Amino acid sequence: MTRSGWNTLVQPEALAAALDERDVVVVDCRFSLADPEAGEQAYRAGHIPGARYAHLDRDLSDHGKQGQGRHPWPDASDFSARLSDWGISPGSRVLAYDAGDGAFAARLWCLLKMLGHEAVAVLDGGWARWTALGLPVDAAVPSPSPAAYAATFDASRLFDADGVRRHLDAGGLVLDARAPERFRGEVEPIDPVPGHVPGAGNRPYASNLVDGRFKPAAQLRTEFDALLDGRRADAVVAMCGSGVTACHHLLAMAHAGLPGAKLFTGSWSGWIADPSRPVATGD
Repeated sequence: MTRSGWNTLVQPEALAAALDERDVVVVDCRFSLADPEAGEQAYRAGHIPGARYAHLDRDLSDHGKQGQGRHPWPDASDFSARLSDWGISPGSRVLAYDAGDGAFAARLWCLLKMLGHEAVAVLDGGWARWTALGLPVDAAVPSPSPAAYAATFDASRLFDADGVRRHLDAGGLVLDARAPERFRGEVEPIDPVPGHVPGAGNRPYASNLVDGRFKPAAQLRTEFDALLDGRRADAVVAMCGSGVTACHHLLAMAHAGLPGAKLFTGSWSGWIADPSRPVATGD
C-alpha cells in the first residue's frame, strides 16, 4: 500500500498484507475508562502481531498537569520520546487500533497528526473486525529498537478554554462529541458538573459509525457539510468529556475530505475546572 493510503482509515485486509513491511508500526490502543488496566491485559492476552501497547493514561495523556481535564494533552517532547521508544520515526507508517469503534485509536492518530506526522491511520472496525476476519493474532510483546523522533505540536489547532470562548464569540463552531443526554445535562456519569459549553452544538461521535465501522466518506462529508453550514472545516473545534472521543470527529472529518478541524484539549472536564465558567443545559 502506498503511503498516501495511511492518512485516515485502513481496512484490516490491507494491514494484514503490510504487516511485514519494515516501516509499518502497529499500536494497540485498547482501553476502558471503567477499568484502566483492562486494555493492557487484553493486549497481553493477544494482539495484532508486532503491535506496541499505548495506555491512554500513561502514554497518551499527562496527568501531571492540573486544570486541563481528565486526560491532559501531553507535552510534545514527552510524547515524541514515547514514539521513539516504540520505534516510530517520522517516516514510519503508523496504524492505531482499539477494541472496535476507533475512539481511543483516534486519540493516537490525532496526537501524531498534530505533530505533522504524515502516514498514520486507524484500523476501521478495530480488534473486533480483525478477529472476526480470522486474521493473525500474537501474544509476544515486541522489543523495538528506539528511533529518533523530535517534533512540536501545531499549537494553532489545540485550544484551551479561553480559546474556545473567543472562538465562539467570533462565530466559530464547537462540536461536542458526547452522547446527547450528557450534552443536555440529563445524566453525568463521569464529571462532577452536568451540561455543556454555552453555544456548543452536539454531534455524538457514534454518529460517525455504522455497525462499528466508519460511515463512507461521502456520507460523512454530507453530514458534516450540513453542520458546517457554509463554514470551512477549520472553523470547527471538537470537544467531548476529556479530549479523547473528540478526536474521532477530527478523524471522521479528515476521512470525509474536511481536514483542519481543531481540538479543545481539556474539553468539558477542563471547562468546568474553573467554576466561574458558564454552564448550559438542555439542547
